[in-house]
Amino acid sequence: MANELLRVENLKKYFKVGGKAMLHAVDGVSFTVDEGETLGLVGESGCGKSTIGNVVMQLLTADDGKILLLGENILAMKGREKKNLYRKMQMIFQDPYSSLNPRKDIKSILSEPFLVQKLCRGSEMDRRIQEVCEITGIAVSELQKFPYELDGGKRQMVGIARALSLNPSFIVCDEPVSALDVSVQAKIINLMMELQRQFGFAYLFISHDLSVVRHISNRIAVMYLGKIVELSECDMLFAQPRHPYTEALLSAIPKVDLDQSMQRIVLKGDVPSPINPKAGCRFAGRCYQSREICSGQEPAFREITPGHYVACHFPREENPATFRQSANEV
Repeated sequence: MANELLRVENLKKYFKVGGKAMLHAVDGVSFTVDEGETLGLVGESGCGKSTIGNVVMQLLTADDGKILLLGENILAMKGREKKNLYRKMQMIFQDPYSSLNPRKDIKSILSEPFLVQKLCRGSEMDRRIQEVCEITGIAVSELQKFPYELDGGKRQMVGIARALSLNPSFIVCDEPVSALDVSVQAKIINLMMELQRQFGFAYLFISHDLSVVRHISNRIAVMYLGKIVELSECDMLFAQPRHPYTEALLSAIPKVDLDQSMQRIVLKGDVPSPINPKAGCRFAGRCYQSREICSGQEPAFREITPGHYVACHFPREENPATFRQSANEV
């Protein structure tokens, strides 16, 4: 059984809008990530998934909750202790161009983690840079180039190499392939999976692309309007979504099998505002099975089968035969 690496408990992040109004970007989110695991975090744009990544990495300050890395609450860390935290956790950003300093060449960019953490200089730093370049597929001849001289895939390889430089145990991946061509996406995803097998670090993989998330993740958490509404093992989630929103998301994935009918679930109604949200389930106004209790009482995020969590008053019934059939197709 894998050891728990990261635990997020009741995490909240609000943004003040105008006078007293508060935008509930992340509103009471809890999840865990085990050593060597990839947890996929999916949902529509604006649901709060990137905000979770930024709060976990301490790029944004949490308003409430706990983030425990190997049992230590990182929200309570300050000064040198917080600086040393970044040896254990790193981030791969969405845009490989804007996340790299355009005034520095690739060697200078890859040198920065070692210099900031005061780990090494000179020939030792050159050796470690060369090692991380070999691991990620960056040619030594490209170290003298600037980011604008590389294509999108190579730039993202530089971002990955920078994240790996300090040998972290946990990496937040915020839409790391969404800005890349499909053929390049596959190359980057396969590289990330191979590096994970080789070094054993864990990913929090944030994306809106369900096909990519399915390929790389062990478990998947589905977000809607600041909350996680479903969390399960990858195969189980795709075979038997238990929340109506997850079901609608999966129905939107294009099918390549022309003999398989596509039953798209079209969500009606408007997305409610995350500013001072009303009581009840936030998906109730768009849910095909919404009832009176859904608008007045928020559903608990509960475990309905081992390892499968859902925040719904009326989760879809389990069908073992459907899971077996879908699992064989994977």
